[in-house]
Amino acid sequence: MTILATASLDGFFHDALEDAMKARRIEASSGTKTYLAGVLSEFAKPDAHREATLDRPLAFLLDEALHTNDLGERFAKLRALGDGTLYSSGFFIDHFERRGVDQSYLVNIGSRAYESAGSLLTGGSTDGGPDIFGELARKFEAFVALVAEVANLTLARGAEGVTGLLKLYERWQKTQSETIASALSAHGFSTPKGKKVFQ
Repeated sequence: MTILATASLDGFFHDALEDAMKARRIEASSGTKTYLAGVLSEFAKPDAHREATLDRPLAFLLDEALHTNDLGERFAKLRALGDGTLYSSGFFIDHFERRGVDQSYLVNIGSRAYESAGSLLTGGSTDGGPDIFGELARKFEAFVALVAEVANLTLARGAEGVTGLLKLYERWQKTQSETIASALSAHGFSTPKGKKVFQ
């Protein structure tokens, strides 16, 4: 997946999130939008520790995180699991589907990780302050759709040459994304709703 040259990854992903939120009609608090842009930016940079986060079964990772005695370490593990599940579910859902992992399972793991991380910060109370992790937990499925739309936008904006257009078309076949259909249309392809016109 290509990310276009930009002054900062955070700025790129903030703009992409704004576009995706409009396309998907998803709302989020400003703190959550900033957090999501940060997650996308961090995962765009190769990091062995982040990649290793999801090498083991998610249920094991969640159980291990929930039973970590040190509260700071528990929070870090829960947050990493929530972030990794959210990013991977949005950008690489095909990977999970090929392994027979149901999206509802991913949503349950990710929302539980964020909910548990948030409860460590708030101590279970809701005093009216920003509750970013609570919002991420409650709207996890919607945010997965939002991250998937950012993936579509990123792919659409970076499609160049035959290989790029082929990847774009393959993504459109799976998602039927209007964003990708528009990008294909800009390259001279026609993708009417509900029809696959080039086989």
